[in-house]
Amino acid sequence: MTIKLHCFGESGNAYKAALALQLSGLDWEPVKVDFFGGQTRTPDYRTTINNMGEAPVLIDGDIRLTQSGVIQDYVSEQSGKFGGRTNEERREILRWVLWDNHKLSSNAGMTRFLINFLPEDKQPKEVIGFMQGRLSAAYAVLNDHLEGRDWIVGDGITNADLSCCGYLYYPEPFGFVREDWPHIDAWLTRLSETPGWKAPYDLMPGSPADRA
Repeated sequence: MTIKLHCFGESGNAYKAALALQLSGLDWEPVKVDFFGGQTRTPDYRTTINNMGEAPVLIDGDIRLTQSGVIQDYVSEQSGKFGGRTNEERREILRWVLWDNHKLSSNAGMTRFLINFLPEDKQPKEVIGFMQGRLSAAYAVLNDHLEGRDWIVGDGITNADLSCCGYLYYPEPFGFVREDWPHIDAWLTRLSETPGWKAPYDLMPGSPADRA
């Protein structure tokens, strides 16, 4: 049975789940969520897809999962990939997934949205500046950790990598310049050279160009 991932191209959190599926070798297909058309706020979506009104959502037969980290964990269960080989690695992967959700992706996602998906006269400049400062601190943590390492945990791609990269391949400006963070830049290059890798707008349906 084909796994279905309800997602949309503009979402970095959806990209984390989609990329895990893409590199896992599991049979899956994306289902477009019309986020900007208001689909996630409709009673039908909240009743039949996700009562939290969010994407991504994975549906595999009777299994329905939300939140990218949970979906990544399920992909690891089904594929045997990305979840770590020891209890120590699994805990370290979880540590970085939680760190990403709190320190990196949450700030990157909101900052990118405020800069690129709101009219300029409605953009809260002081808030954006504050969040970009928090992002710089997060980039520094990740960049320092990757010095002398190929991957965030262990000697191969794990859910730590697939989580932390979620927003860093997007072309829209939000305060991340790869060249400023050489170890992150090299890590993103390694990940993008993995067979099967695709950029967000190539992997999932939906992009700003569709609404231009």
